[in-house]
Amino acid sequence: MFMFLIFIINTVLVTSADLKPEHYSKTCPQAETIVRNIMKISFLKEPRSVASIMRFQFHDCFVNGCDGSLLLDDTPTMLGEKLSLSNINSVRSFEVVDEIKEALEKACPGIVSCADIIIMASRDAIALTGGPDWQVKLGRLDSLSASQDNSSDIMPSPTSNATTLIDLFQQYNLNVKDLVALSGSHSIGKARCFSIMTRLYNQSGSGKADPAFNPSFRAELFKQCPLDVDQNKTLNLDATPVIFDNQYFKDLVDGRGFLNSDQTLFTFTQTQGLVRLFSIDQNEFFNAFVEGMLKLGDLQSDQPGEIRKNCRVVNSRPAPHVMYEHMT
Repeated sequence: MFMFLIFIINTVLVTSADLKPEHYSKTCPQAETIVRNIMKISFLKEPRSVASIMRFQFHDCFVNGCDGSLLLDDTPTMLGEKLSLSNINSVRSFEVVDEIKEALEKACPGIVSCADIIIMASRDAIALTGGPDWQVKLGRLDSLSASQDNSSDIMPSPTSNATTLIDLFQQYNLNVKDLVALSGSHSIGKARCFSIMTRLYNQSGSGKADPAFNPSFRAELFKQCPLDVDQNKTLNLDATPVIFDNQYFKDLVDGRGFLNSDQTLFTFTQTQGLVRLFSIDQNEFFNAFVEGMLKLGDLQSDQPGEIRKNCRVVNSRPAPHVMYEHMT
């Protein structure tokens, strides 16, 4: 019976109402400092890594809530989310999360979830690159499984238009302002030529480039991403790719958005006004971005969870016959 109770205790449910900023104040008060320090080191080693980790929150939370499912490796019986259509050759820097988890396990074994690490590290990625800093709510549990199909089906494509994006965000109680502000996450980082080949050479089946391109920017991209390019080549998402600022929105106004899912926010009437606002008022953008990230972080699944010892694998379970022996 004891082993059975341990199993039940480690697979409980958490709702957004259970999340709070001071969750680790007594059990692991140094948790946020540990995460921030490792993120600083990672940023100094490779600035792009923090942009990659910041996106973890999006790619994790949209798929069955913020539960760390993104971090699970494939197993013989489960296809994880790392190789989904939206993540393969795109989401990277998992080793930084491994390093954070290792440090936290040394300081506070079995206390801090991988799902919470994603939330803290995403916030730190923004703060370390010049963006806003904010108090995150903590107390999430880690999932017991992942779903490659869900990740492929849910995450938006870089070719998405504004209508598709609005509909997706509304499914998660995120409004148009949240959509535009959170799209500003593309203020830092890079994207692959693969993501814009259709937009450059066959927008809407026309055999031509997207007319929304600024002509000089289009010419630049033709040189950087010719038809015979290695499509894994990366280019900056905005003109200041290692600084979190409102340059992304200035670029959209100027027709220099990299992805179709970016530029569509300026060509679509319902979102254009917010793009203009954020392009001239960085504080408005920062405030809206923090609000959106907090709402995104509140997304929770209705499935049991645990505190993983290793973010890449679920914790080991007692074999069924062992549980039976303890129960008799």
